Order: sequence, then C-alpha cells, then structure tokens
Amino acid sequence: MTDLRADGAMGPGEAAAEGYGKVEGRTQKQIVWRRFKRHKLAIAGGLVLLLIYVAALATPVIAPYEYDESDFTAINQGPSADHPMGTDRLGRDELTRVLYGGRVSLVVGLGVGTFVTLIGGIVGLLSGYYGRRVDTALAGLMDFVLVLPFLPVLLVLGSIFQFSAFTITFVIALLLWPRMARIVRGQVLSIRNQDYVQAAKAIGVSDVRIAFRHVLPNVVGIMVVEATLVVAQAILIETAVSYLGLGIQPPTPSWGNMLEDSRTTMTTQWWLTWFPGLMIVLTALCVNFLGDGLRDALDPKAVE
Repeated sequence: MTDLRADGAMGPGEAAAEGYGKVEGRTQKQIVWRRFKRHKLAIAGGLVLLLIYVAALATPVIAPYEYDESDFTAINQGPSADHPMGTDRLGRDELTRVLYGGRVSLVVGLGVGTFVTLIGGIVGLLSGYYGRRVDTALAGLMDFVLVLPFLPVLLVLGSIFQFSAFTITFVIALLLWPRMARIVRGQVLSIRNQDYVQAAKAIGVSDVRIAFRHVLPNVVGIMVVEATLVVAQAILIETAVSYLGLGIQPPTPSWGNMLEDSRTTMTTQWWLTWFPGLMIVLTALCVNFLGDGLRDALDPKAVE
C-alpha cells in the first residue's frame, strides 16, 4: 500500500519504493561498469595495457630508429640519452626493438584470443545445445586436442615451418581452443533447459535462432573473461617458443627472440634481458588483472 501524507509529500514507504525503482532501473551495462570500477587493479591494468597497445601501433612513428639499424660506434652500450634502453651486440637500439617486438607479441596474443573465442565459442555452443551425437563427436574432438603434448607439438611444427606472426597465432589457437569450448559447453548445458528457452521452442523459434540469440548472450561474459586469460597465455607461449629459437625468427624482433639473443650476456649486458622481460611480465599481469575485474563485473551471482 502506498504511504501517503496529508500535505502530499512522499512518506517513507513511497520514498523507499522510488529509490528501489532507481536501483532496479539501471541497465545491465551500468551494473557491469559499476562493479568493474570497484576493481582498481583491473582499471589500472586496462589503462596500462591500452597504453602498451597504442605504443605498439604507433611504433613506426615514435621509434627513434629502425629495428635493424646498427650503430657500430655504440655496440653493447648501456642505457644512455641516445639509447634509453641501451644497444645490443650489433649496435641496434634496444628501445626500438622492444617497441617493434611488442607489436609482434601483442598481435599474437590478441589474434590467439580472437581465434580461440570464435572457435571455442561456436564448438561449445553447438556441443552443449544440440547434445547427443553432435555433443559426442565434438566432445571427442576436444578430448583429442587436449591430450596432444602441447609444447612438443608446437616445437615440431616450428622446426618444420618457419613461424611468422600469423602462422604461430593460428597454430597456438588450434591447440588452445578446447578449454574455451568446454567452458562454453558447460554453461550452455545448464541454460538450454531454462524456461525461456523452452518457451521459445514452444512457439516455433528455430534452434539456430535460439542458440545464437537467446543462449549465446548468456555465456558471453564468461567467454570474455576466458579470452583475456588466453591472450596472456598466448604471449607467454610465443615468448617461450621464440626463446627456444623456433618461433619468430630474426631479424624480426619479438620479446621472446630478444631474450633468446641475450641469454649468453645476461650478467654482462643486463639491459638486453631486463627490458623485454619486464614488458612480458607487465603485459601478462595487466591482462590477468583485467580478466579478474571482468570476471567479478560479469558474475551474475555478485552482490550489487
């Protein structure tokens, strides 16, 4: 019953009802953004990651030298005004190479995250929604890829093919998608029996429309979170493969092959190891912080 006063002003019950209506009136995007803003590390990580990507995109403009340009008067020189991150054994500017190397590593990470989300999302959606024979076949494919020895397969392929940024992105994505597919499949299995899905079937809505218009939007949140973790994992994998000499090949720089190139001079020319290593750690941390924030913001069970 409405709480009315003789002077026409709102009583406590009416005021509470109006306040409740405002809270409930917030859109889903507003609720997600409100939750995300509470995660300070995610905000900081997202801003730093954005800065890193902008710097990578603007590398041809902001890099002081070409990545393969040598200055034979400044070989193995430590950080200085002319070379803020020092130079390597060929006199190449380390700052320039870190920037260009970041372009490769970040493109690989983002590309793998995109491919894994598309492949894993579609396979998981089809497997979980249709079930039976489709689920059995796709689940068997997931299990087959999951049991492949990841690093040996990657190294064998790297020794057969000369990895470029595109080929290593494609190969890593083909080996990482089953985890995303399993997560999506599990969510879809719990959603497909909900009342609104059954109601859509009852009025004759096609299975494809139900799957992509009604089921998929409810698993996008967890897919976004998993995608951020895949980006960080892909950057670390590319770094490891390049460090072993089977990833991106010189003279094209990547953070991994820069570390490989400096492994014999870690104690004498420390800057050749520290700067690309710090960029790898910083990028992976920022991506993980961003993923944590998105997980909390998109959690349907989180308390507002």
